[in-house]
Amino acid sequence: MKQNDYIIRQETSEDYRAVEMLIRESFWNVYRPGCSEHYVMHVLRDDPAFIRELDLVMEQDGRLIGQNMFMLTKILTDDGREVPVLTMGPICITPELKRRGYGLILLEHSIRKAAEMGFGAVLFEGNIAFYGKAGFDYASRFGIRYHDLPENADASFFLCKELISGYLSDVTGVYQTPQGYYVDDADTEAFDRSFPPKVKLKLEGQIFG
Repeated sequence: MKQNDYIIRQETSEDYRAVEMLIRESFWNVYRPGCSEHYVMHVLRDDPAFIRELDLVMEQDGRLIGQNMFMLTKILTDDGREVPVLTMGPICITPELKRRGYGLILLEHSIRKAAEMGFGAVLFEGNIAFYGKAGFDYASRFGIRYHDLPENADASFFLCKELISGYLSDVTGVYQTPQGYYVDDADTEAFDRSFPPKVKLKLEGQIFG
């Protein structure tokens, strides 16, 4: 990767289809046979919690190579408050450029922009081995629980980063995933049929059937 061989900018409506194709290629057969993330992105753009200023793409030589986006959500605290936070993703880099540093650059740029806008914390589902490089930690260390997760279940996928130091220091409670992330399988299948056909494979390590 050459320094400054990319730009990061806000997504425009002209990017929508290319971004959905990028997401589809990046997530296909990763977490399930096929994927739903491209349809999730399609749906979330019309969600009131969608933050357009944080809907970002990474471009190289006129081609989209990465994207990230954020949604506003909340923590329902144990003492009855609602604390606003962000959730993130889908985030991806085109498959042929993965593991070359672009993903971390896009992630850190996105987080800085969110912090500049005054948001206090980001919570989402991810792999600590990668996201820890950008300062994320296990959400359990902040006293935040993932909704609907049974007590004592593995929550190592649930990560958090404060954007304002101490923002969660007096907070314990339950994080709420925005409802827009829950898409119908039939609707996903119908949407996917508008893209070029791809083979769905059941692979080892997928977490959904």
